[in-house]
Amino acid sequence: PCRLMAPILEELRREQAGAMDVVFIDVWQNPDAATAYGIQAIPTQIFVDGTGRELYRHQGFMAKPDILAMWRQFGYDLDSTRSPSVH
Repeated sequence: PCRLMAPILEELRREQAGAMDVVFIDVWQNPDAATAYGIQAIPTQIFVDGTGRELYRHQGFMAKPDILAMWRQFGYDLDSTRSPSVH
């Protein structure tokens, strides 16, 4: 699942630049981040609003359309200047 998520996150990073920040953290290379974010399984996607508040957390593979739908569910217009984050 991690290997499947990497290209999706890179695609979102390019396509949604300016509307969404996509941050990929390799917890094998940065185990402190796993602790800091409370990661218990990989992959984990954490949806964070522009203020840093966690909105949603998902463990396992998540398809690109599902990620975009989740942002829409939270009321984010991905063409706006608001900058949610996916970690």
